[in-house]
Amino acid sequence: MRTLALSLGLALLCLLHAKAAATVPDRSEIAGKWYVVALASNTEFFLREKDKMKMAMARISFLGEDELKVSYAVPKPNGCRKWETTFKKTSDDGEVYYSEEAEKKVEVLDTDYKSYAVIYATRVKDGRTRHMMRLYSRSPEVSPAATAIFRKLAGERNYTDEMVAMLPRQEECTVDEV
Repeated sequence: MRTLALSLGLALLCLLHAKAAATVPDRSEIAGKWYVVALASNTEFFLREKDKMKMAMARISFLGEDELKVSYAVPKPNGCRKWETTFKKTSDDGEVYYSEEAEKKVEVLDTDYKSYAVIYATRVKDGRTRHMMRLYSRSPEVSPAATAIFRKLAGERNYTDEMVAMLPRQEECTVDEV
């Protein structure tokens, strides 16, 4: 009886593992154009400037099996700031990437690959560790469900409502020009 229960338990674990592996989408599905529609951070700069920020854009493309490039277009008062950063995959436990050039680690916290992604970035600069969460959306209009997921994950990382900014739409700065 004990052996039967153990065998059934192991069979169930194998079945759950196989089902989970079968439902994980190909990571290339995160490639393409995204709108950065919300941010959460506790840095002094962010808290001081968040009311002046607008929606940014990003384009994610894969350069190889474990390397991706992110092209950014961020509206600034004096024009559109554009740059690219290359990230290398650092872990098979989730989508975690690191960029030596930017000294930044990014982790995909949650995504459906079709409409939203919640990204958590950690950067060490001048000996200080800084964190920022971003809500990426495939369109400028983000769904209430994706917003709720973002706010829930922000709360789990101790971001208060004052540390979260939903960014207004802008048209003058696009990633297509990067």
